[in-house]
Amino acid sequence: MTGTVVIGGGAAGIAAARTLHDAGEDVLLVEAKGRLGGRAHSMALSSLVATDAALPDWVVPLLDDRHVDLGCGWLHSASRNPWTGIAEREGLAVDRSSPHWHEQWQDLGFPADDQRAFGEAFGGWQQAAYKAAAGPDRSLASIPADPRWRPMLDAISGYANGAQLRDVSLHDWHAYDDASDDDNWAVVEGYGTLIASHARGSVRLGTPVRRIDHRGRTLLIETDVGTIAAERAIVCMPSATLGAIVFDPPLPDKQDAAAALPLGLADKVFIAVDRPDWPAHAHLVGDPNRVCTASHRLSPFGWPIVESFFGGDCAEALEDEHAACAFAVDELVALLGSDWRARLHPLAATRWRHEPFIGGSYSHALVSRAGERQVLAEPVDDRLFFAGEACSRTDFSTAHGAYQTGVDAARAVLALRTEVAIQAGA
Repeated sequence: MTGTVVIGGGAAGIAAARTLHDAGEDVLLVEAKGRLGGRAHSMALSSLVATDAALPDWVVPLLDDRHVDLGCGWLHSASRNPWTGIAEREGLAVDRSSPHWHEQWQDLGFPADDQRAFGEAFGGWQQAAYKAAAGPDRSLASIPADPRWRPMLDAISGYANGAQLRDVSLHDWHAYDDASDDDNWAVVEGYGTLIASHARGSVRLGTPVRRIDHRGRTLLIETDVGTIAAERAIVCMPSATLGAIVFDPPLPDKQDAAAALPLGLADKVFIAVDRPDWPAHAHLVGDPNRVCTASHRLSPFGWPIVESFFGGDCAEALEDEHAACAFAVDELVALLGSDWRARLHPLAATRWRHEPFIGGSYSHALVSRAGERQVLAEPVDDRLFFAGEACSRTDFSTAHGAYQTGVDAARAVLALRTEVAIQAGA
C-alpha cells in the first residue's frame, strides 16, 4: 500500500510530491497524460512544425535549441514567486526584461495620445473597482468605464482572466490584483521545462484516475491501469476535469465548488519571422478598439518569432488552428504593412479547451462564488487533500499559486503523520 498518492502532475502535483519525497515519505505521483507539467508545457520550436510542412529556407535555422511555452510562460509576481528561486538553483536562465505590455512598438495602430488616454481610463476604472470591492460582489462588467475603452478593457480581461468582464467576480479579481506585483519575468528554457524537471521520485504517466473509494480506512484509487491502495491522496486536478472523478461516497460540495471556478481560455499562435525589425521583447496589441484582438510578443529573448496571445471569447472563437494563425498574421500585417505577409510564417496554435484531461487555461470565480476556492481546498477526513491553482485565494491562475497549494497540502499530510507518530509513542 502506498502512503500518499498525488493525482495530477501539473505544478501543484509536482510541488506536493516533491515536498513529500524530500521529507522521506512514501509517495506516488500519477498523471493522466503522457507527460508532466499540465498547463505548463514547453516544446522545442522544431517540434511544432509538421514533418511534411513546406518551410521557407529562412525558417529552418530558427528551430534548433529554442523552446516556447504553449501554456503558462511568465513568472508572475516574480520577486516572490518560488519558481524563480528554483529556476536559479537549477541553473536555468531567468530573463528579467520587461514584457512591455503597456507599450506599442513605434505606436503602430495605437498613437501615443491614445495610449495615454487609455492608461488614464484604465487607472480610473481600476480605482472604481477597488472602491466597489468593499461592497457586495458583482460582475467586473458592472464597473463604470469610458465607453471608448471598454473593448480594450474586455480584451485585457480575456488575457488576464481567460474570460470576459461579464463572467468574472469582482471580489475574486480584487483578491488577485491586490496581492500581485509588476514583476513578470520569463525562463529562457521554458516555464514548462522548469516545472516538469522539478519532479522527483515515483511517477506513473498515462494513468487517469476514474474513481476514488474512500468508504474504508484504505483509499482505493481506480485508474485505467489498475487500482492503487493508499493511506491518503492529494487531488491536483484542474477544476474543469475534477468532475471526471467519481468519489464514493460523493463529494457534492467539491463538485459544486469546481463548477463555480471554471477554466477560462487563453491560446497562443507562434509565428516565425524573416528579418524582424524590432528589438527583443517588443510588444504590439492588434487593435485597441476591438475586444477580439491579440497581444503580440515580438522576438522573446531576441528570437525571430512572434508569440500571439488570445483570451476569453476571442480565444473561444479562434480554437481552430488555421483560423487562429490567419487572424494573428492578418493583425500583424495590418500594423506592419502588406509586404510583411511573406515574412511571417505560422508554426502552430494551441487549443487548450480541447486538451485532454485539462479542458482550459486557468480558473476565474463566477460572481458571488469567490469563496468556493476555500471550499475546494478543504481536506476531507484528513485523507483526501486538494490542491491546484483554483484552490489559491490570491494567486489563482498562476503556476506559483498552484505550487504553494501543493506544498501546503503536502505539509498538512506531514503534520498529520507527525501527530500520529507522537500519539503512537505516548
